[in-house]
Amino acid sequence: MKKRESYEFVAIFDYEKDGINIRFPDLEEAISCASNTKEALKNAKEVLELVLYNREQENIEIPESTSLENIKCKENEKTVTVSVWMPLVRNEMDEQAVKKTLTIPHWLNQLAEAQNVNFSKVLQAALKDYLKIKRVL
Repeated sequence: MKKRESYEFVAIFDYEKDGINIRFPDLEEAISCASNTKEALKNAKEVLELVLYNREQENIEIPESTSLENIKCKENEKTVTVSVWMPLVRNEMDEQAVKKTLTIPHWLNQLAEAQNVNFSKVLQAALKDYLKIKRVL
């Protein structure tokens, strides 16, 4: 599957008494909710980014978006077009920190803390060296 730089999908905002339900007709797993329109716009973009990124990672087909004029809405629904720039999303997701738990001897921990060692930086440097990584991926 070829990765695209950008995508644009139509979201449907379903205005209910207790908030807004968000769905994308072309991506059944892309659902969210919000309490107001501003939050709904933010949440729609976030869920679309996550779904598209996950589909790319799992090599699952990303369909073409249904055109806006082919979307039929109910009385309490509105359509919104949501755009995603994938290079930015991919970079953000790939650079996301992952928490790891590790075990070291007590004496080594004491020495390192006395020297104000940044454990994360040291572990990253050691892993890059061990894996023979010369640059940031």
